[in-house]
Amino acid sequence: MPEKDSPRLQRAEAKRDPTEWHGHRIVTETDLGAVFEAEDDARPHRVSARRVRHGIVLVLLLGLLAAAVYAALALARGDISLGALGASDASPAPTSNCPAGPFDYQDPSAITVNVYNSTPIDGLAGTAAEQLRGRAFAVKDIGNLEVGPTGMTAIIVSGEGGRANAFTVQRTIPESIYVADEREDKSVDVILGSSYKDLVPPEAVDTTPAGLTCAPEEGAATPTPTAP
Repeated sequence: MPEKDSPRLQRAEAKRDPTEWHGHRIVTETDLGAVFEAEDDARPHRVSARRVRHGIVLVLLLGLLAAAVYAALALARGDISLGALGASDASPAPTSNCPAGPFDYQDPSAITVNVYNSTPIDGLAGTAAEQLRGRAFAVKDIGNLEVGPTGMTAIIVSGEGGRANAFTVQRTIPESIYVADEREDKSVDVILGSSYKDLVPPEAVDTTPAGLTCAPEEGAATPTPTAP
């Protein structure tokens, strides 16, 4: 066996190589420098990616803040309403409760009534308004409204404070039904249907205290204003 391949010669060379010890590689300062240099080269890329993510998050937060400020300003100006869209001041969104009363018959001259026509019959609201004025009711608005039911006589609409007034109007209009809404005043809406013909004769009006007559729950009317 050649001298250079002998185990004794290999051990002698290993002793002369400072990077090996008992056949194992010793990590040197040069090796560590190469590793950390590679990590240093990769660090700018990680920092750049982190900055990009932070920038995206900041842009999203600013967008949400701007949207919140815009919505707040729109609410303050009245451009956006949290109530039922499409409802007018005359006819807020109705509710389904039917007040049992009893309610006393009121003086018609103290009751403000708005009269609306839900049919294609021309002049129906004007005719009914004149009839109500003839009974001393204070008619304010006259116009058109759309409602769910068809073929009914009339729908009487009021808020909680106007229930007694609504009772008085209902006793004046035959076969009318009551729908409650959330208005705060005591005004009453009369929404006429195609079955409306006339008021109850003055001598036949029942002034006995009682409750209101409402539509069945599944058929409750939902007035929706339209252009006159």
